[in-house]
Amino acid sequence: MKVTKTGAWSAARKILESGAKRIREAESKAVLQEAQFFRTKILEGLRSGAPGGEAFQPLAPTTLAIRKLRGGKGTKPLIRHGDLRNSITVVKEGDGVFVGVLRSTKSSGGGSLVNVAAIHEFGSRPIVLKITPKVRALLHAAFRKAGLDAPSGQRPSTGVAVIRIPPRPFLRPVFETYGAPDVVAKRFVDRVAKLLGGDFGKT
Repeated sequence: MKVTKTGAWSAARKILESGAKRIREAESKAVLQEAQFFRTKILEGLRSGAPGGEAFQPLAPTTLAIRKLRGGKGTKPLIRHGDLRNSITVVKEGDGVFVGVLRSTKSSGGGSLVNVAAIHEFGSRPIVLKITPKVRALLHAAFRKAGLDAPSGQRPSTGVAVIRIPPRPFLRPVFETYGAPDVVAKRFVDRVAKLLGGDFGKT
């Protein structure tokens, strides 16, 4: 009995021979693409002031007054200098990928940006600031320029101010909105299929 093969058997053999390697490479690229997807969503959230659709708490009038006095513009939280926004990175780690702010990342002023990110993500503990004459003069000038009532100099003063930075999460809402396991799995499979060019079927 003679068997005759028809069709692109040569091409099929090449696909099967290289299949395992191509699938591994496609999976690795798909993981990186998924990480870049989340990074893009985080950056979009910072720019819009509503990561994952969850709006930031507005800046206090006093904060805006000081920003204005120092020559700052805009009213959006977290993006005054762009350091935090620019620190969001993607790093391959073994079979996984890290998306966020690395512990080694520094601001333009040399401070730790991972600490800044944590404060904004979770909020701060009460912070006690000493009100020196220089600080008091700055506050009065900022209030006047912003058209706010300056603190009365007639009131007794403890010489300190207690402030607390409220949480403005910019990571959690994004991962909660776009990170449902079934949704991530679907995106991943679609990415792999596209990278393989349909050689192993389509989703």
